[in-house]
Amino acid sequence: MNAAPADQIRLLDLQALDLRLTQLAHRRENLPEHGEVRTREEELTQLRDLLVAAQTEEGDTAREQTKAEQDVDQVRKRATRDQQRLDSGMVTNPKDLESLQSELSSLARRQSTLEDVVLEIMERNEAAAARVAELTERVEAVGAKVEEARARRAAATEEIDAEAETVRKEREVVAGSVPEDLLGLYDKLRGQHGGVGAAKLYQRRCEGCRLELNITEVNEVRAAAPETVVRCENCRRILVRTPESGL
Repeated sequence: MNAAPADQIRLLDLQALDLRLTQLAHRRENLPEHGEVRTREEELTQLRDLLVAAQTEEGDTAREQTKAEQDVDQVRKRATRDQQRLDSGMVTNPKDLESLQSELSSLARRQSTLEDVVLEIMERNEAAAARVAELTERVEAVGAKVEEARARRAAATEEIDAEAETVRKEREVVAGSVPEDLLGLYDKLRGQHGGVGAAKLYQRRCEGCRLELNITEVNEVRAAAPETVVRCENCRRILVRTPESGL
């Protein structure tokens, strides 16, 4: 393949732009904000799960407390009725009096036990409520950090995308000035060799594979006409000759 030396030189400009686009894409994909957002989101998810569990416990203990208080109230009302019967003097049978007094003693013990249960449940409910309040604050704090990290990521991404768009437009201009057959070969080689399709021959060394040409290869390149598109024998990329090639 033949191409004007100036067109071959433009491949180096095109290659530099393509490398810049690759660097920008890598930078965009590996922004530290990506990892920060993921970490913060995971933390937020865990905290929200803990908050739901704490809210569930708070709701369960609240219902449990209500039920226990109702049981105490029922016992208290029954004891009040029995005490009123005892105080009214309407029960005169010794056996009935003894039974009523025994029931009052039993109700008093039952009420005391149930009141202890109520206190125990209240303590658990208060602990659950405190846990809910704590976790709510933490969820809000971490949520704010997530949003802040997302905003920084969006700003960094926007900046990279803007630069990439500028580089792409410049690439279009440069690529438009390269002959179609030479551009096709360059793009094909770039796809085959890690994004590098053309490399400068600098001081007898291929800047693509970083290997120095042997004397035979140097002589072949030196003998090639300026219009001849030469390839590196090692990596097969297009070798672009410049005044710095050392030929």
